[in-house]
Amino acid sequence: MILPIVAYGDPVLKAEAEDIEKGHAGLDVLVQNMWETMYEADGVGLAAPQVGLSIRLFVCDGSPFAEGEKGDPGCQDFKRVMINPVLFDESEDTGEMEEGCLSIPGIREGVERPNSISVEYYNEKWELVEERLTGLAARIVQHENDHLDGVLITDHLTPMKRRLLHGKLRDIGLGKVPSDYRMKLPKRKR
Repeated sequence: MILPIVAYGDPVLKAEAEDIEKGHAGLDVLVQNMWETMYEADGVGLAAPQVGLSIRLFVCDGSPFAEGEKGDPGCQDFKRVMINPVLFDESEDTGEMEEGCLSIPGIREGVERPNSISVEYYNEKWELVEERLTGLAARIVQHENDHLDGVLITDHLTPMKRRLLHGKLRDIGLGKVPSDYRMKLPKRKR
């Protein structure tokens, strides 16, 4: 089932998500729904807070970035379910790249991130996995993990850049920005 994606301005996007316990009710169905939702929206990652659930879970599939001449071979077959991920051992060398977010349609901004990271997480079979990621795979995981910590790409921008985007961000929260997928707008105070 395709779920609505929570739009910028909803408090769930700014909250720190809770760990998931083994045996979490409906987890298999939720993961399947998140895959369907992410693919329907042409995304490469989707975190549970983006579908309104403040739990430490995301799905990602970097395979679109492995295609073409300038493709990143590290994204070939990079399809993961990450439950309760912990990032560590971030490289000192960093790189900036333009990123977008399904919760913030129409906005793409440069975000500087470490070029490589290590991550420990449980997969969908509740097996503990540890791996070292580089390049775009590392960037995707850092972006999605940010969602679990209540951090958005806009939080990586300078205060001046955020002020320049204020009107566009407000319009997203009001539903005045078109998207090719269903969105859940923040509730407005009356």
